[in-house]
Amino acid sequence: MQGYKAEEHWRAILTLAAAFTMFISAIGLLGLTLLATEQRTKEIGIRKVLGASVGRIIGLLSKDVLKLDGLAIVVATPLAYWIAGKWLQNFAYRTELSWWIFATAGASAIGIAFMTGAVQAVRAAQANPVQSLKSE
Repeated sequence: MQGYKAEEHWRAILTLAAAFTMFISAIGLLGLTLLATEQRTKEIGIRKVLGASVGRIIGLLSKDVLKLDGLAIVVATPLAYWIAGKWLQNFAYRTELSWWIFATAGASAIGIAFMTGAVQAVRAAQANPVQSLKSE
């Protein structure tokens, strides 16, 4: 067990770094969604006047963010699989990398991205369209 002391130390450091990275990413994603919502306020108002539902507006605002998130998952998954495989080769007893680990990570990333964007999209969709169209 003494031989894995360094691994435990690195696990703690990487867990903290991953949590911090996810927090910073969620804040950046929220900023991106706020910017997109602000730039499309008139479009959202016109769509609401023409009868668009809240769900449709959420889909409209979330589509771009989810595309970027999907692209990031497609790029990061093979890289993470390769790095984890190289790292596991150093152990006497190793486990196989399962597909569900990467699927869970990808689904979590998409879920966080969607929820971060959906909160702002719901606010924009429930706003009074008259206020956004009156400023012109």
